[in-house]
Amino acid sequence: MTPQDMESRIVRYGDLQPCKTAFIDAHTPGSDQKENFTIIGGGVSESPDQHVHIALPHGFNIGAAGQPPKCRNSLHDHRTAEVFFVLSGRWRFFWGRWGDAGEVVLEKGDIFNIPTGVFRGFENIGTDYGMIMAILGGDDAGGGVMWAPQVIEEAQAHGLILAETGKLYDTKRGEALPEGVTPMPLMSDEELAKRGEPSTAEVLPNHVARYWDMHALADKSPCKVIGETGLLRDKPGFEVDFITRASASDTMDAHDKPSVLMPVTGHWKVTWDGGSATLAPGDTMSIPEGLAHRAMPSMTGDAGLYRVVATNDAPGLTWQG
Repeated sequence: MTPQDMESRIVRYGDLQPCKTAFIDAHTPGSDQKENFTIIGGGVSESPDQHVHIALPHGFNIGAAGQPPKCRNSLHDHRTAEVFFVLSGRWRFFWGRWGDAGEVVLEKGDIFNIPTGVFRGFENIGTDYGMIMAILGGDDAGGGVMWAPQVIEEAQAHGLILAETGKLYDTKRGEALPEGVTPMPLMSDEELAKRGEPSTAEVLPNHVARYWDMHALADKSPCKVIGETGLLRDKPGFEVDFITRASASDTMDAHDKPSVLMPVTGHWKVTWDGGSATLAPGDTMSIPEGLAHRAMPSMTGDAGLYRVVATNDAPGLTWQG
């Protein structure tokens, strides 16, 4: 594969195109400054303004959220897996019907595998603009986002209406629901009662992995972070490995399904038969199935990289309580 062909499968951090109208809380005070990015796959954006960088199906979606300090993402859920790792900044994740069942703070490189069946939100509690990268299970990511009822009600008070079709209508732009289309119904009390309210102590052991712990575990071979035998045991339709300088191999390797390389620290040189490219933190590279390649740190210093590979499993863990 030529360098030009592969360059079209690389999304550089500096080329990311944000959308500020992607979701229902785009006008809600405290959430109106967030930027959403759809990097690989269609994502779950509710807005036609969202730019998709690489539309090729991979069996999973890659996205990102960028937020200034004190900006939050409202309580929501997905029908398939949602995994976050911190690229930059300091982030508080919270969950539950009202967002007060538990919380955890994540730093650069930390990863969080969030089970379905639980409302979750997050906010940048750092002092600078921060970015978190997201992996969503499935090519269609489960058909969209499910919002806590109060999020839908508050959004409507600020001019955004979510239709039953999953599309947003902005009354501040003079938009209205088309004839015959009704607003997205709020979850019933019965549906809400089925949702999990795990405590922080219940979530931490099995759903959160810390960067420096994974760094230590990847001293000889890549650390299996998410997978049937992973540090966070799950089968969400993809596997996630963490690779460091110590565990990177100069042996060419290939996968029978698409894979994605996402550096969190250091610069990485990816080589394949026909060319090479260097990735920096925040870059995302899609590797076609069957293409032999290797990824090696190209400079001295700390180097850590996440590798995501599609599997046939979905949708991943559902909180059982």
